[in-house]
Amino acid sequence: MIFINETVASLRQKLDKKEISARELTQSYLDEISKTDVNLDSFVTVCTETALKQAESAQKKIDGGQALPLTGIPLAIKDNICTEGVLTTCASKMLDNFIPPYSATVIEKLSAQDAVFLGKTSMDEFAMGSTTQTAFRKKTKNPYDTEKVPGGSSGGSAAAVSAGLCAASLGSDTGGSIRQPSSFCGVTGLKPTYSRVSRYGLIAFASSLDQIGPIARSAEDCGIILNAISGFDPHDGTSSKKSPEDFTAKIGAGVKGLKIGIPKEFFSDAVDTEVKEAVLKAAETYKSMGAELVDCSLPSLKFAVAAYYLISSAEAASNLARFDGIKYGHRSEKGATFNELVKNSRSEGFGREVKRRIMLGNYALSSGYYDAYYGKAMALKQRFREEYKAIFEQCDFIITPTAPNTAFRMDDNITDPAKVYLADICTVTVNIASLPAITTTCGYDKTGMPIGMSLVGNMWNEAQIIGACDAFEKTFTKISPKGGR
Repeated sequence: MIFINETVASLRQKLDKKEISARELTQSYLDEISKTDVNLDSFVTVCTETALKQAESAQKKIDGGQALPLTGIPLAIKDNICTEGVLTTCASKMLDNFIPPYSATVIEKLSAQDAVFLGKTSMDEFAMGSTTQTAFRKKTKNPYDTEKVPGGSSGGSAAAVSAGLCAASLGSDTGGSIRQPSSFCGVTGLKPTYSRVSRYGLIAFASSLDQIGPIARSAEDCGIILNAISGFDPHDGTSSKKSPEDFTAKIGAGVKGLKIGIPKEFFSDAVDTEVKEAVLKAAETYKSMGAELVDCSLPSLKFAVAAYYLISSAEAASNLARFDGIKYGHRSEKGATFNELVKNSRSEGFGREVKRRIMLGNYALSSGYYDAYYGKAMALKQRFREEYKAIFEQCDFIITPTAPNTAFRMDDNITDPAKVYLADICTVTVNIASLPAITTTCGYDKTGMPIGMSLVGNMWNEAQIIGACDAFEKTFTKISPKGGR
């Protein structure tokens, strides 16, 4: 029997009822990867032998009545999350042979539940991009149309879930890198509140913005995974000490009596008509369930992309300074002096987009420009928090498009960085303001490509947006990619 396109929740029931074994389930995903991923390039590394051994270990827990929510569930991991003994490249030549000596905290937490790791998924190099086309090796394609991008930077993770190559996956989100590819690939993705999930073992892009989160087939699955990976971590100085909670607690609660904000700036002419119509139709669906729609505003949205790229590029320039070919990363075979060796190693190891952002970040942090650029961007961070705070004083959460458009062709926009950056307008404020957000499919355009909507909640309000997302998903039928089951 084929189970590859079932949810984590339904697979848990089938494993516990012995309708399928953990090994059989894992093998079915491995077979699908072998058959399908040659056309998608979603996986950088497939851990066949390790996955099957983990499945056998998980089955013993299941047989002994000790199964936890993710025991025996096959997952994929984004290639910027460290996994002990498994290649972790950040899709970059700079780390093309890096095998971490330790695992990220999220991996340890999933291992404690005896989850199965199928492999590492492709991404934009060092998570810098919106297309997964800046990857050094595997440039992932969209399962709905292989001539179109899957989004990024977690494009490999989203494509793998969409195509049924794993039950769910972990991604990372710095400015929309979980939500935008989830939108493009027709799946559900959750960016938690900043500090809700430990960043220890996540290879840093922008430390004040990065957050690990789940990509899955449903909001409920995202809640199940967030239950497993959240919590305080002494290895991460920014980790929150908030007590654990059940992020699936509001599944089935509905939205009656809740107030949903519709910020007008997210529905401007910059957003495709089909996208706007689909998201507004979803808002009307919520209204029919008993929710109240409230008009609201985020006046500073027009500054969002500029602020995000200044903050993230400045932090990236600092974080990536360690990769010099001496202590870390690719080492050039050329260079007669120390300076020449470092220069050549970084020139050869980093791709064009990473170099662009390092240069932008160093410029913004340089003497005479710090206050004019980085300082102003950080001031905007506080303004966004204040504007969102005002919205949440009158609304429980807001609804927006996840992206201003559906997935575009690989030969569109990619060579124009300004166009690619502007496409992040709907997602970056969430990271700047440290808020949680979840995206799910709310429609399809005239070519059959998925349209995503995002629900943005107040800090620490994941359970509510997961419950609200689940309520909508119960009214909407997702269409699998071509050839999907």
